[in-house]
Amino acid sequence: MKFRDDNHYIERVINGDIPAYASLVEKHKNLVFSIAMKILNNREDAEEIAQDTFLKAFNSLRSFEKKSKFTTWLYRIAYNGAVSKKRKKKMDVVEIDDHIMFNYSTDEISHNVNQLNETVQTQLIEKALSKIPKEDNLLITLFYKSEHSIEDISYITGLSQSNVKVKLHRIRKKLYEEIQEMIKKNSLYLQ
Repeated sequence: MKFRDDNHYIERVINGDIPAYASLVEKHKNLVFSIAMKILNNREDAEEIAQDTFLKAFNSLRSFEKKSKFTTWLYRIAYNGAVSKKRKKKMDVVEIDDHIMFNYSTDEISHNVNQLNETVQTQLIEKALSKIPKEDNLLITLFYKSEHSIEDISYITGLSQSNVKVKLHRIRKKLYEEIQEMIKKNSLYLQ
């Protein structure tokens, strides 16, 4: 299904066409669920947060000021809901480990990765992503896969823009290190 601009549906809903909201839900449900899932790591909780997110957004649609994109606003609601649920469950929060291995430079790692075919590169990246904390994975997903700006990510997560930049830098370093370790352990990839 090809969707129109979010503002089209928002205006229709505000003007009384309530069923038009279903198009917004359909258009954004996967990423809202993904955000919740990456934070909560529990399908049922993520589904609950996704539903709550769309309900909260619907109830607040008239107050949406359009200072940011609808998606940024919506993802912020999802993020906050998931973080609140996680806090309520008193789950341990995994903090970013500042320990950086200095055995390899980023250039050396990039060179080794670029020698691999695209399929192997993708497999290595996905495996490395699965090994980092969910919150880090979310930042990478928002920045690279969803192509949100630093400003949008800052708004969604409540982190300062400089903190988002620092975290993204550290996460990339971690990913490079993880990939290098996988390459070292399995020199088969380099052949």
